[in-house]
Amino acid sequence: FRARCREYAKGWVDIQAEEFRALGVEGEWDNPYLTMRPESEAKIVSEFLDIAMSGRLVRGAKPVMWSPVEKTALAEAEVEYHDRKVPVIWVKFPVEQRIVASIKKPGEAIRHPSDYPEVGASVVIWTTTPWTIPSNQAVCYNSEIDYGLYEVAEVMTEEELGFPPYATAGEKLIIADVLAKQVMEAAKVKDFARIDDADISGALLHHPLRGLDGSEFFSRVIPMLDAHHVTADAGTGFVHTAPAHGEDDYNVWIESGRSSRDIRDIVDDGGCYRAEVPRFAGLDIIRTSGKKRGEQGKANPEVIKALAESGNLLARGLTTIRDAHSWRSKAPVIRRATPQWFIAMDTPGKDGKTLRELAMKGLEQTEFFPATGRNRLTSMVEGRPDWLVSRQRNWGVPLTIFVNENGEPHTKAMPPHLAVAVNQRIVEAVSKGGVEAWFDTDDAVLLGDDTCGHTWTKVTDVLDVWFDSGTTHAFCMRERGIIDEDTGQVDLYMEGSDQHRGWFQSSLLESCATRGLPPYKQILTHGFIVDADGKKMGKSEGNAVDPKQIQKQYGIEILRLWSASGDFTEDLRISDEIIKGSVETYRRLRNTFRYLLGALDGFSSEEAVARKDMPGLEKWVLHRLAELDETVRAAYTVYDFKKIMAALVNFCAVDLSAVYFDIRKDSLYCDALDEPRRRAARTVMDHVLKHLLTWLAPIMPFTTEEAFLMSRFGAGNADASVHLQLFPDVPTDWKDEALAARWAQIFEVRRVVTGALEIERREKRIGSSLEAAPEVYITNMDLLKLVKAETPEDLFITSAAKLIHQDPPARAFTLDEVEGVGVVPSKASGIKCARSWKYFDPATAIAGYPDLTPRDAEAVKQLAQETR
Repeated sequence: FRARCREYAKGWVDIQAEEFRALGVEGEWDNPYLTMRPESEAKIVSEFLDIAMSGRLVRGAKPVMWSPVEKTALAEAEVEYHDRKVPVIWVKFPVEQRIVASIKKPGEAIRHPSDYPEVGASVVIWTTTPWTIPSNQAVCYNSEIDYGLYEVAEVMTEEELGFPPYATAGEKLIIADVLAKQVMEAAKVKDFARIDDADISGALLHHPLRGLDGSEFFSRVIPMLDAHHVTADAGTGFVHTAPAHGEDDYNVWIESGRSSRDIRDIVDDGGCYRAEVPRFAGLDIIRTSGKKRGEQGKANPEVIKALAESGNLLARGLTTIRDAHSWRSKAPVIRRATPQWFIAMDTPGKDGKTLRELAMKGLEQTEFFPATGRNRLTSMVEGRPDWLVSRQRNWGVPLTIFVNENGEPHTKAMPPHLAVAVNQRIVEAVSKGGVEAWFDTDDAVLLGDDTCGHTWTKVTDVLDVWFDSGTTHAFCMRERGIIDEDTGQVDLYMEGSDQHRGWFQSSLLESCATRGLPPYKQILTHGFIVDADGKKMGKSEGNAVDPKQIQKQYGIEILRLWSASGDFTEDLRISDEIIKGSVETYRRLRNTFRYLLGALDGFSSEEAVARKDMPGLEKWVLHRLAELDETVRAAYTVYDFKKIMAALVNFCAVDLSAVYFDIRKDSLYCDALDEPRRRAARTVMDHVLKHLLTWLAPIMPFTTEEAFLMSRFGAGNADASVHLQLFPDVPTDWKDEALAARWAQIFEVRRVVTGALEIERREKRIGSSLEAAPEVYITNMDLLKLVKAETPEDLFITSAAKLIHQDPPARAFTLDEVEGVGVVPSKASGIKCARSWKYFDPATAIAGYPDLTPRDAEAVKQLAQETR
């Protein structure tokens, strides 16, 4: 069986590795960490034995979540909660007549039982698990609640109800006062009266199934226990208590001084009543097979029927509860007390500290993304029960301990030096032969010669899979040396938000139990994928989106951009329309790379220009790179990919495409090759390309790698990769706030000009902006000087521009938000340059080049000479 499981798991390892690689996820795919490697299994065993040696491993029969379908105990991390309809019943527990004396009148002291007449009262309980009634061993109440003795006066008739009523006129019921009306309504009681106060402390009750089918099985007396978990919010003010099937029930039972050995365990591994239970033997609580698996079995209906026959069913109905289901079988689970192994949360270890104390301190030192994760995980650890680590399965890492005839593990019952020797032999055997070695190796070989006078039995349960996951740091990260040598921790654990109760918590507890601190410095959680309407995805809903389909249609980078552009800490919506937005984002970024690669063809460091020799526009782009460097680095530090994407997409679309590339394309295409302005532009573009490639590499690994290998940074180097690059350092002089402020003013003027020319194009008075020679009116002389210093016709992408220091005339185009700037459009004069398309005075043309501007003519002459 284990060999088949290993083969099956190996197939999924290969499939998942292939899918992760297709998604662009980095990993040691040729050497992945696997829990089923003998080396890993041995390390898990070693970690488990260390915890056992610390004294934190204990055995108990607490009620745990049990899956009848899988026939094993489950931990909280292995269940999910779903709504389901269940029966609800109100049940009478008759008060023993000699104890009815506890009923007293207002203001009276409790008198001797002989002073009271027999009143035949019953305590009423309410439950949504009728199947637990046969396991009842107590009824809990709260001494802070006021209870009353009520008498039923009149009940609805069978004709009124359509079925016989369960309540009868004249019967006396003990109920919490604030809930009496609700109980009577459920019991179809038309009239009732409160006849006395009730102090039920110390009362004894009869089991409601007493005398069933002439059996003595339910004849034991039922005690009443004072318990703070009982409330008057709903129900009756009393809680039916079955220590075998409820955590509160178990705790109250033990706290009352009773023994766990006396807990009535009458449900077997398959969720059926044992053979000794009269009338109910063999009945299932839930269906464990067939098409109706997970539905209500025969136990609930038969128990309700028996209660009706006994006369102790007061009322019944249906309700909806949110209940635990196995995440594997999807079937409901039950609570069941079975002997299991636990890692104690509140038992001090050899260091004198409890696991809960260590975990809580560790969480204080852990950084969370988002920060709300701290409260969520802290609250879970603060109130969690002992860690249930045993499972009744065949596939998994075994609990490698021997127990003696008293049920004590060898790690506790043997002298430490002998226990350590046994542990070493166990770990060595598993490291050589895997988990099979535990089952196949003779006990005497593992135990050695000195058995300390005990008879030892090998435990065959396997460890909770969350214990395996919790030891990842031990058999993966530490084994590969991927830890901080000073703290022994890794930087980051990342998973879905559901792992606060899973991997994050199991890793925390395991590491704190063995090393006293968390295995991580940071925890990052993400949400899940939902459809466009925010609904959870599923095949049954027909709204699932297959990553492979997106990859086939658009390429996997689209999916990566989509996830990086949203707030991944929340659930992310996805649909065809949403994906189309990511496609447009990708196209913009990819086109930016393509433009830069083309513009930088043949560029080398010899062509580069120092910042001090650059025009102001180039200095402004370097300033923007410095700003973005701060933004990107800070955002990556806190995993804010959305902020990175917003900043870089805006930079590419606005600063580069709409401004810088637009302005400098004339210089790039038409200036002479050695023109300082063109060299400066290419220098800046080289910086821009390197920064964009490295900044976007974690988000767009395939596109950036392709572009990097086509650039001068990676071309011709077989070992080069953008993913081996660090973010480029930014010189301190690149950032210039004063310069940026000046350019902000210049761009405001440019915005007014482009707005005026857009109207001219729309009205078809010009075709392109190069056909224009606008008059630009600027009231502020300092601003006029700024614009003039930067060659205004280049800024405006016009053939000419006239700057006028004057308030804009009435006919000028203006923008309300840009004061003191106006534009009067006019067409450029002269002829159109065949090369740059700028209009110029033909009288200025150089001989031999009548259709080119002087600038273009000089550039062509230089090219011709270089060609020769």
